[in-house]
This record gives sequence, structure tokens and C-alpha cells, in this order.
Amino acid sequence: MPTLGVNIDHVATVRQARMTNEPDPIWAATLAELGGADGITLHLREDRRHIQERDLHLLSQTVAVKLNLELACSKDVLAIACEARPYQATLVPERREEVTTEGGLDVAAQPERVKDAVAQLQDAGIVVSLFLDPDSAQIEAGVNAGASAIELHTGAYASASAKFSAEAERETLERMAREIHSAGLILHAGHGLTYRNVQPVADIPHMCELNIGHSIISRAIMVGLEQAVRDMKRLVT
Repeated sequence: MPTLGVNIDHVATVRQARMTNEPDPIWAATLAELGGADGITLHLREDRRHIQERDLHLLSQTVAVKLNLELACSKDVLAIACEARPYQATLVPERREEVTTEGGLDVAAQPERVKDAVAQLQDAGIVVSLFLDPDSAQIEAGVNAGASAIELHTGAYASASAKFSAEAERETLERMAREIHSAGLILHAGHGLTYRNVQPVADIPHMCELNIGHSIISRAIMVGLEQAVRDMKRLVT
């Protein structure tokens, strides 16, 4: 039965659209916890387009559940993460021109850089996860990097239009999940998961954690954040 990490980046996106102080992602994290979230996920991007350092530091002091910080392998955000010391850090790729994270981290192309980032975070007492495409070469590189967990990028599954295509993508996820579990790492998944497509991923054997943001925040506009989290929690557990 996987736990649910609620990504609150989109709350900060609305705030930054007017460069004001609302809606506050700190309040959003509190409501998500009240709704049953097992973790709060946020991405401190290099361009600070949504989450700010202020948010990370306040959340580090106030969140009662697991705090999962997504970040790139860059010196400035790694230093900030080591100072804030969230429970978990998830290393992700980052390009300034993208709207959201597109694809998994290419560990195979930069093994030493990723390995050094993993070691730096672990030395600060932070559990490290890698956000990877469901690809055997990337999984092997991720295992060799020394991380404790791998989060499978579920974008291809989420965007599959036909039922047959979605089933094929789900089978790929399950095959990669077996490789991750066999290597002794913890299995996570996320990206593009919604109330309609999450259950087949939640049912993958050994799934430990799902991180979901956009779909939950979208529903929250209609029903409120606490209720939106409760609705998702029922589906994943």
C-alpha cells in the first residue's frame, strides 16, 4: 500500500503570478496533512519560478509528515538542501524553458555528477531518491549512484491515449519496478498521475510512494484541498 506525497508547487505558481503572499504553500501543506497526505513534495527550481527558499525553510520547521524536496544537481540548490535538511531529496532534471519536469534524470550520461550529489545529500543526513525514466540503463546507473530510492517517471503511462498503449506502459513500469526492488532500492512513482489513472500504478508490487500534484490541486479548486487529498488517498490505498 503506497503512501501519498502531495506536491504543492502549483499553489506557489498561483502566488508568484501576482508576486504577492497568497495563496501560501505553507497553508496548503497544512490542509494536505489534514486530508491525509503522508508527505509534502516541493521543487526548489534554479529560477525560483514557484517555490521560494522562504517556503522550504518554513516547511522544514512546520511539516509534521515527510518533506520531500525535488532539486537539480546544481551547487546552489544542493547547498540549500543540505542546510534545510528535509527528510528526503529527489534529484530531477531541470531545463528553464520547460513548463514542468520533462523526462527523468539522465544518470547514465553524468554518473559522477549524480553520484557526488547523492553523497553530498546523504552526508547531510538526507534520504536520496532519483527521478528516472523506466529504462533499464537508467535504473542500473541509478543503483550505482548510491541512492536509497528510485521514483519512476510515469509520464508516458499518463499520456497514453489508447487502453492498449496504457497497459503496455504500465507493464514497462512494473518490469522496471521489479528491477528496482531486486536491487534493494525503495520504489516510488510520479508525474501525470490523476484520479482516473492512478490505481493501476498504485497496485504495482512493492510500490512504496506516489507523488502527485497537478491533479490534486486542480480538484482542490472545486472541492477544497483537504477533500481533494482525501479523495486521492482513498484511491492509492
